[in-house]
Amino acid sequence: MSLTYPVASDHQLARLLQIGMVLEEVVEARAHKHYETLDDAELDPDIVSLLEHAAEESAEHRKRLETLVDELDADPVAYDEIEQLVAARYESDTDFDGVLYDQLCNEETAYKFYDDLIEAIESSDVQFTVDRERLLETLRSIREEEKEGVEEVTELMETRT
Repeated sequence: MSLTYPVASDHQLARLLQIGMVLEEVVEARAHKHYETLDDAELDPDIVSLLEHAAEESAEHRKRLETLVDELDADPVAYDEIEQLVAARYESDTDFDGVLYDQLCNEETAYKFYDDLIEAIESSDVQFTVDRERLLETLRSIREEEKEGVEEVTELMETRT
């Protein structure tokens, strides 16, 4: 599924939104995993707060996307199929030099996905069953929150060097 072309149908939009849901789930799961693997020396309150916020935000993003999918006139794609698409295209190598680098990659990946999705919707002239402006407002809001996440991680990384 490519985001280099305009979104052509409710079904395609639903599938793309489901990809966003799985991306958010990956971010949430990785944040939880990182938190659980931090040793006492790494239990920096700023890093713990960042991971908790990332997990909470991702769960909220997933719910917002799910609401949009539910409003579309499209059959949802099986979770396993979407998960495979995400793994093939968006999951990064998990061998990063630290929690913050991994979190930065997750935030940047999500930001880029939403940026591309918004562009693909804006270049489409298809009438979706969900209100286009509300759809774009939701996605722009999520993209902005991902951008803020990139900035927060970057600032935290800069204070650690």
